[in-house]
Amino acid sequence: MKTRVLAAMALTILFSSCSDFLEEEPQTGLTEAQVYSKMDNIEPALLGSFTSWRNLRKDRPGLYFDLGTDESQQGIYQVINDANQAGLDLYNNFLSQENNALGGQWNDRWPIVNITALSIFYLNSNTEPDTARRDLLLGEASFLRAAVMFELGTYWGSVPINDKGRSAEFGGRRQPVDQVFNYIVNDLLVAIEKLPVTQENPQYPTKGVAQALLGKVYMTAPEASGLRDYTLAKNAFEAVINSGRYSLMDNYSKLFNPNFQNNQESLYEFQFNNTYPDNNQIQWQTGSRAVANLNQYAYFGGYDLILPTEYCLNDTSAGGIWETGDQRKNLSIRYDFTYRGQRPTLPAGFGGDELDPHIKKYEDIRTDATQSFWQCGKNKPYIRYADVLLMYAEALNELGQTGNAEGYVNQVRTRAFGGTLPAGMAWSGNSQNEFREKILDERMRELAFEGWRRMDLLRTGKLVQLVRARNKWANQNGTIAEFHNLYPIPLSEISQNPEINPGDQNPGY
Repeated sequence: MKTRVLAAMALTILFSSCSDFLEEEPQTGLTEAQVYSKMDNIEPALLGSFTSWRNLRKDRPGLYFDLGTDESQQGIYQVINDANQAGLDLYNNFLSQENNALGGQWNDRWPIVNITALSIFYLNSNTEPDTARRDLLLGEASFLRAAVMFELGTYWGSVPINDKGRSAEFGGRRQPVDQVFNYIVNDLLVAIEKLPVTQENPQYPTKGVAQALLGKVYMTAPEASGLRDYTLAKNAFEAVINSGRYSLMDNYSKLFNPNFQNNQESLYEFQFNNTYPDNNQIQWQTGSRAVANLNQYAYFGGYDLILPTEYCLNDTSAGGIWETGDQRKNLSIRYDFTYRGQRPTLPAGFGGDELDPHIKKYEDIRTDATQSFWQCGKNKPYIRYADVLLMYAEALNELGQTGNAEGYVNQVRTRAFGGTLPAGMAWSGNSQNEFREKILDERMRELAFEGWRRMDLLRTGKLVQLVRARNKWANQNGTIAEFHNLYPIPLSEISQNPEINPGDQNPGY
């Protein structure tokens, strides 16, 4: 496959609202049909959309969905100084349709949906002779629309469907969740059919990540949609496992070492580097202010946006998740803030948690003493093979194959304990219900801060129960309720989209 280069697409308009579906042709210049009739134009538009999808993981906004879980929560200073953002953990009246943090997450996803929908529509009628190229672009566009719609449908529920062939039927109205998830499934089936096993450019998806995402969709689809199907999920994950293309890295520490990016365990990761605009700035938000004050070039400095919850950072003996000998603990969470022999001191007036344990996975030692930690640029995982094994095990357990499921969990745990499971650490003899309870802890240990915790809590129906018990701010405020399983439709959408009215808001808001 030839190397693809991002080209300027002056005629490709990215809208901030899902109601802007390019219904009107421009008065001058090329029409939409003229632009999207050529694969030479669709290709750079899609590359731009993949970059936009990546950028949703950057900096502060890229961490918003991680807040308000039982895994991570905001630092004290952030809660005190940003009421809208604080609402994501407090589950108070600021978690509302006026919340700008959530509004931005909604608005930034719809332009990607729109570009992919246009690409799919015109590729399906494209008559250019290079059918292999057309199939590849169709697979990429279908995967990306599915991935973004999966986020929208899971977090907001009933959302509009952008299908250019059915615009008159769907318009900008919210559609039932069964239709939304049917579209997601169908897009992924197209992606699996059309995508290659490998891609030269890791920014583009492959068949394996589409299969894994399909398995996740079957595990996550609301039961009311009729699409939750553990057998189909099992089959999708099994296809990844049986492909022989993926395996666990021998050492957990390599997963977050920039020398081992896009490794044998990676189905897909978001590509970053240490140069703007391709830096991810995650360390800026996850590091310690106390360390930043000690040295602005210390690679684990930052500004305390998001910290592990006590449940996530403590040992099992203290009511947390970590078992003795699990190497993932100190590779995922920083407990020691000594920098070059110096111990930072707490700054006055910022809340006092700046030297509490912090997220460690995204520390980028390449910046140390040379660049500000704002320039951090390690890749961010999307789906790893360990995630596939754990999800596959979960599907097996739901199908009554608990003993078989335990073997796949033990593969992941063996790596976590350095290659040999100590006596008593292998999973064996669990009941189906015991497995259900324990797998959520195992997923937190393996995948902490990689962006899946909210979805895990939503699909298992545990969000309200576990966040109320384990998230400091939600516990203190005491207002988290069942309606918080969905986010509110932003007021900006209701104001701009004539087909979504105040009465269409999610219940509770």
